[in-house]
Amino acid sequence: MGGVDVGGDGGKKRATNSEVNMIPFIDLLMCTISFLLLTAVWVTNSRINADAQVPGPPDPNQELTPQTPEKVLNLHIAENDFGLVWKQGATVVSEVRVPKVPVEIKDGARVLVRYPELAKKIDEEWKQQGGHRDPSDKKLDQAILHTDNRLPFKEVIAVLDALYSPKREMKMPDGQVKSIPAFNMTFSVR
Repeated sequence: MGGVDVGGDGGKKRATNSEVNMIPFIDLLMCTISFLLLTAVWVTNSRINADAQVPGPPDPNQELTPQTPEKVLNLHIAENDFGLVWKQGATVVSEVRVPKVPVEIKDGARVLVRYPELAKKIDEEWKQQGGHRDPSDKKLDQAILHTDNRLPFKEVIAVLDALYSPKREMKMPDGQVKSIPAFNMTFSVR
């Protein structure tokens, strides 16, 4: 067993030679070193590489091509009607109001709500204003659903069904062409 000789004063008293057990100290030291090494590895693996791109004058050899923002359909749900607003950035491209006329469909014990006029108008608007119609285009048109937090769930589902009614063709990676909804929808709750 490892020990440390602390010496003695050689005189009157007996020697104060006592053993200090070094094994727990070595175990503690090894655990501390392994903890530090593992922490160093985790810290270097969790870093995000970032390039510092300092703002300044653009490269004179590079042409600047301004990108126009895509059109986005904003669907506002009001008390008595729906507002279909196409925006390109902050600019309103077109705005259409559709009366809120629900059609109730009985499905066994359930009563479903549908808005066929809204679905028809969204389809017409997408055919006029939509930007992604080519089957090889993998991107979908964006739609933002603006609704009040108190809107009943069955009405939200009815509006979503109307919003997903316009279909477009998309070429899949395996070569097949499938019919998919034309919009990718996002919620915006007031």
